[in-house]
Amino acid sequence: MANIFAPNGFTQRSGRGSAPTYEMVEALVDYNTANIFSGDPVFRLSDGSLAGITTGPGPGTSAIAGIFISCKYLSVAQKRTVWGNYWPGTDVAAGNSVTAYIVNDPNAQFLAQTGGSTTVGLTQANVGLNVQFAYGTGNTANGLSGAYIDMTVTPASTATLPFRVVKLLTDPPGDNGTSTGAYNKAVVAFNNVETKSLTAV
Repeated sequence: MANIFAPNGFTQRSGRGSAPTYEMVEALVDYNTANIFSGDPVFRLSDGSLAGITTGPGPGTSAIAGIFISCKYLSVAQKRTVWGNYWPGTDVAAGNSVTAYIVNDPNAQFLAQTGGSTTVGLTQANVGLNVQFAYGTGNTANGLSGAYIDMTVTPASTATLPFRVVKLLTDPPGDNGTSTGAYNKAVVAFNNVETKSLTAV
């Protein structure tokens, strides 16, 4: 059965910590930064804060800071601290910041779906190479990312590509993303991240 394109970002598979918190670290998001979804790669801006799809520098232009998992902030509308798995882009007073929780462990691995092509997915020959990502469309109903491995950029040894392919997802057989070809899934690790920046083998 053909894979169905239904990405939900980069979901953690392994790392130094353990579920559900793994090795999340705190960072800040400015009050006026565009929405960031759970599973989105994020970048660090010149003021030290984090940004994603709209206000970030964009995929491939600089090292990513990590993967956004969740956040907390003092809500203007609700007059209380709100915990959420995504930052909606508003609801914090001007000049304030949002506490974000990200994974930047250089040994972390993530599951992600391929996209950007209706015919091309990752193959076994791509294991060990580096890949690009695209943000896609996040889901405001559940807070999950729409990010995916971008197959419009050919997997390569390019040092600036953010992720390295560790293995293809093949088990359990028949699950969405386990078939060969377009929209298959893979386990990836960080390549060009603040805590590690290496070229492919």
